[in-house]
Parts: sequence; structure tokens; C-alpha cells
Amino acid sequence: MKGQQKTPLLKRASKTFLLSSAVIMIVSAIALYFYTRYLLTDEIEEELFSDKDRIERLLIDDPELKGIPPIMMVERVNSAENEQLLDTLIYDPLQDEIELFRQLSGTKEINGRQYRVTVRAMVIESENILFAILFTFLTIIFLAFVFLFYLNRSRNEQLWRPFFINLEKLKGFSLQSGQPLEFEESNILEFDELNREMKILTQRVRADYGNLKQFTEDVSHEMQTPLAIMQAKIETLINDQDLSHKQFEELSSLQNDIQRLKQLNKRLNLLAKIENHQFAAVETIGLNQILKESVATLQELTNVDITQNIQAEVRLKMDKYLASVLFNNLLSNAVKHNKKNEAIEVRLTKDHFQILNSGDAALRHPERIFERFYKESNKVDSTGLGLSIVKKICDYYDLVPTYYFKEGKHLFEINFWRN
Repeated sequence: MKGQQKTPLLKRASKTFLLSSAVIMIVSAIALYFYTRYLLTDEIEEELFSDKDRIERLLIDDPELKGIPPIMMVERVNSAENEQLLDTLIYDPLQDEIELFRQLSGTKEINGRQYRVTVRAMVIESENILFAILFTFLTIIFLAFVFLFYLNRSRNEQLWRPFFINLEKLKGFSLQSGQPLEFEESNILEFDELNREMKILTQRVRADYGNLKQFTEDVSHEMQTPLAIMQAKIETLINDQDLSHKQFEELSSLQNDIQRLKQLNKRLNLLAKIENHQFAAVETIGLNQILKESVATLQELTNVDITQNIQAEVRLKMDKYLASVLFNNLLSNAVKHNKKNEAIEVRLTKDHFQILNSGDAALRHPERIFERFYKESNKVDSTGLGLSIVKKICDYYDLVPTYYFKEGKHLFEINFWRN
């Protein structure tokens, strides 16, 4: 899903283990607390009933038995009372403090007299036992949890190690490389199947890429020859003195179409090479000199005045030929769409390159300016590929091309800040 934050596999697995273990530990601790408390309370009450029964038996033989306050007490009463089981606070002279006791009291008729027998058991001791048990349990569980967490993490890292190694190899996979991918072996069945499928897939991709590359080169090469022959024959016909004016115009138009087709073929071939990453030779070049050469070449072919404003020496890592194509396409585009007799300005700073030419109005769809075959003008000599090649070159070297229309000027800008 777009926008969703991605989490590494081992971190996600560890987080799941942590959360599930914490929930289990908390639920287990709560369950243990209440269950142990119930057992201790039940044991205390069972002991109280047993002590009360013993005292009642002793009263049969010794009616004057008084008990041992505050643990046991015997009193004569006038009427029968129901048994009561409750908690009470009593001062314990032995401890010299008020303690919490669990108390059982009730009456029984012995030798014709009613006796109230009260027995008590201290609750504090049972609470201490309860918390001791709980603390011991939590300590053992926590230590086991820490041990299992690191054991599970190290085991997962070992199990997933071949996967991560193969992932790094896939990241470095290149279609231009003739070396086959050798994946890390694994004794995990699913990883082994993944390795086989990825090896087959990369071999197919490389074979398809090779076939497509060969097809593109063959088509480009084979088209050049018949186009050149056609153009030569047309030139021969044009030089024939018996041609009528109409025939001359039609042959000239056909010659222009052939020239345009040759340019189209050349540019499509260039686009294919860029997309196939065939310009792997990268060197640090000076853009200043290449820009000056491109401007000088264009001025030899046209009468347009080109003003140069070069403020800094700019050096980038890129293919020298592509840098020349980049400037030539932008300059040619500016010349084609410039008003007559108005100057074109080029600017080069350490942060960006700009080219400005005059225009009547902004483009209707500037967001489509870098699309293939998109044209807003009706100029027949335009292939609609010049600016798309500019965009491809910029993307190839992580540059940022933009277009503006400001104060009657078309402005194309290429930012170098990503480099």
C-alpha cells in the first residue's frame, strides 16, 4: 500500500514476538495471582473450619475452655447465631500492631449450653506468600522471555541469512552483465524453490533483453540503408532538368519526410539505448565546454543570436555524448519555437542550467511537455522526441528538468542539486 511505512522482516518478527510474549506474560501473571489467592483463601477457610470443629470437641470435655486470644476465643451466649466468615482488623499483642485476620465465628450447643466459637488466621502472611510466588513466577518468565527472544532473533537471522544475501545479489543484478546470478544455497525448501525460480526468471529476462536489444539495433541499422538509397534516388531525380515545378515540390517534400524518418529512427534508437542503460561509461566532465561547443555548432547552422551567461564551472559525472545531446536538444527546441529575430539566452550556474526563448503564450499542457510524440506546434520538422530524450537523460543521471512561462519567455531549467 502506498504511504504505508515499511518495516524490516526481522524487526517485524521480533516486534510480534515481544507483543505476544508480553500479553501472555501479563495474562499469565494475572491468572496466577487470582488463582493462587483463591487457593490460599480456600486453604485458610478450610483450616478455620477445622480449628473450630476441634475447639467444639474440646468443649465437650472441658466446658471452661477459654481459647487463645486473638487466635481462638470461646464465649457463652444465650442464643444461637449463624456462622459468619469475614475479614477483620485486630490488635495483635505479640506483633504489637494491628493485623488483618480472616475470621470464622458461630455457635454450637454443648452439654445444654450455647457457646460462640471464634477462630482467626492472619491474612498478611498468606498475602506475602502470594506476592512471593508471583514475583518468583514473573522473574522466571521474564528471564525465559529474554533468553527466548535473543535465541529466536539469532535463529531467525541464521534462517533468513540466505534470503538477505540473495536479495542483495538481486539488487546488484544488471542486464548488461553476462555473468549468471549465483544464489546462496539454503536447506529451507521454500528458499531453495525461490532460488530456482529467480535464476530461471533472470535468465529469461536477460535473454529477452538481448533479443529486444538485437532487434532494435537490427531494425535501426536495416532502416538506414533503404532510407539512404531512397534519398539518393530522390536527389538524382531532383537534379533532372525535365522535372516540372509540381514534381520538384513533391520530391522535395518526400526528401524532407525521409530525412524526418531518419531523425525519428535515430532518436528512437537513442531512447532505447538510454532505457537499456547502454551508456555505462561515466566520467567527470565539464559542462561549460560542452555547452559552448553546442552553442557554436548551432550558431553555424542558424542566424539566431544566442547569449551565454556562464557563472560557474560545473562538473558532473555523466556520459559526454549524452551531455552533448541534452544541450543540443534544448537549444534546437528553443530555436524552433523562438520568435524571429529575438535572442535566445542560456544560463549556467553551479546549481542549474536555464535556456530562455521568446513566445506568445504559455503551453496549453505543460505537464505533458516531456511525453513522447507530444507536440503543441504544427512544425513538420519536429519529431516530438527531443524533450522526451532530455527527460530520459535527466532521469538517467538523477537531474530535475522543469518548464516555466514567465514574462513572455519559455524557460527550461535543469537542476543539478540532486548531484
